[in-house]
Amino acid sequence: MSIVDKVKQMLGQHSDKAKQGVEKAGDMFDQRTGGKHADKVDRVQDQAGSYIDRESGRPGGAGGQAEGPSGQPGGAGGQPGGTGGPPS
Repeated sequence: MSIVDKVKQMLGQHSDKAKQGVEKAGDMFDQRTGGKHADKVDRVQDQAGSYIDRESGRPGGAGGQAEGPSGQPGGAGGQPGGTGGPPS
């Protein structure tokens, strides 16, 4: 079994945690760059979430709707960025 197959298997088993990790990484990147690339980061977060949904067997269209374009996870329990969110 190749590393790619192992990653896909883990995504299928832990897709919610993988999506939380993508959101957290993007938010950290936004914070460290002062939000200079927030629009691109949000787009990548959305695309990564759709990919995770596809690979885990979830419908990509409906799963991507749960998170808004602001990059806020829908009830994931994570910190939404507090007061340091990037301007839109």
